[in-house]
Amino acid sequence: MKEFFNVETIEGVLAHVSSFIPVGMETVPLAECLDRVLAEDIYSDVDIPDFNRSTMDGFAVKASSTFGASEANPAYLNIRGLIRMGVRPGFSIGPGEAARIATGGMLPDGADSVIMVEHTDELDDTTIEAYRSVAPGQHVIEKGEDIQHTRPALTRNTRIRPQEAGLLAACGQTEIAVFRRPRVGIISTGDEVVPVDRVPGEGQIRDINTQTLSGQVLAVGAVPMVFGIVRDDRDDLMDKCRRALEQTDMVLISGGSSVGARDFTVEVLNALSDTEILVHGISISPGKPTILARSGGKAFWGLPGHAVSAMVVFSVVVRPFLDRLCGLSETTRRFPLQAVLSRNLASAQGRVDYVRVRLNAAEGHITAEPILGKSGLINTMVKADGLIAIGMNTEGLEKGTTVEVIPL
Repeated sequence: MKEFFNVETIEGVLAHVSSFIPVGMETVPLAECLDRVLAEDIYSDVDIPDFNRSTMDGFAVKASSTFGASEANPAYLNIRGLIRMGVRPGFSIGPGEAARIATGGMLPDGADSVIMVEHTDELDDTTIEAYRSVAPGQHVIEKGEDIQHTRPALTRNTRIRPQEAGLLAACGQTEIAVFRRPRVGIISTGDEVVPVDRVPGEGQIRDINTQTLSGQVLAVGAVPMVFGIVRDDRDDLMDKCRRALEQTDMVLISGGSSVGARDFTVEVLNALSDTEILVHGISISPGKPTILARSGGKAFWGLPGHAVSAMVVFSVVVRPFLDRLCGLSETTRRFPLQAVLSRNLASAQGRVDYVRVRLNAAEGHITAEPILGKSGLINTMVKADGLIAIGMNTEGLEKGTTVEVIPL
């Protein structure tokens, strides 16, 4: 006899995230580290910058030499010399002295600030007048002000964007320890599902979920591994599930998660060794008939067969688990956008209802326009820019309500 849903809240599902462990680490060249996740803290071998550095073209001075300077009462300074780029100055600056310096140049001993060239006039080759005062440290980046070599420049669990890659270069890192990209097995089930290159017959549909789920997996930074279509046959499904669990770090199977006459997902999971079903049914719409199991320490998901439902479930609950496998910190957040709802929106209580929305700019703010349609209609996701959630104890939202939009 088939078991019926024991529906879990979204919060209850996400509480299992921390019980799964990230994948192992590997070392990659700096040039290949983009979009990877750091597996260890990064330290620079030197302070950055390693010297007091000018941020302006002008003259390195003692700030006290310019105090009170104005156009009516300029300060007169003797030019001590020229500071060349990439070379330590061979002289120091005393009271009433200045040295020509370019942006990025090293301040000589005795200088503590830079006065912009625009605020000076050269009277001759040896003297300038400064008609603007500067404060100590003005137009200067001090040694170690950006990065101190004794403190982490970047911490473990950080995703590497172009700016982090630049900082790694500044720290002299040529080989980077990162988490391995998780491998995610993808299986589609159902007698009605046919390959994309086949014209569907009556009652059949092309395999959409393999493409949509593969794309979502890639967007997270993991590697999809496609195991193809499985008919409604228990032995075939068992074989594919075992192969997927052996070769990947997480398995996504679409279809076969609802209570139906030929759905074998739960039966197969119960038959697999070292497997525990953690969740069978989530208080979410679309996507209620979702399964989460742990098999040999790996997350195994039974997702709805309808493409939109599967994509919504992935975005809301699967992605945090995959982020965890990728090595991202639990504190890592995807910040939603804020928008104003363009119309009244009804919802049934007892579940969190995720509605597809299109974003529009109007009258100085962003509006969220609901895209209504059944969960099997893939075109509703094509039209959508994001999802908004209507709480399980809410009957709906009124037009003009500020909502948070999860980008798709």
